[in-house]
Amino acid sequence: MTPARVGRPAAWLPALLALSSPLLILLALLALVWRPPHERVQAVPALLIGVGLLSFSWVRRRRRRRDLLQALREARRLPPPGP
Repeated sequence: MTPARVGRPAAWLPALLALSSPLLILLALLALVWRPPHERVQAVPALLIGVGLLSFSWVRRRRRRRDLLQALREARRLPPPGP
């Protein structure tokens, strides 16, 4: 038996985390379709959480890209350091 690696996530963990909110949305939509009408309200919180996580990720990515582009433009404007 091999010892478990402590403190090191598996290689597939980032991919699973990236797919977690779309999978949550898909699961909520499937629950909305397959459940009886009086039980469909139970799938709404999962749908809202999935959409919220996905939109937060999109906003954060756009902000990071905007900041990076701004930093690159500012670095281009600066004169090169010289002696």
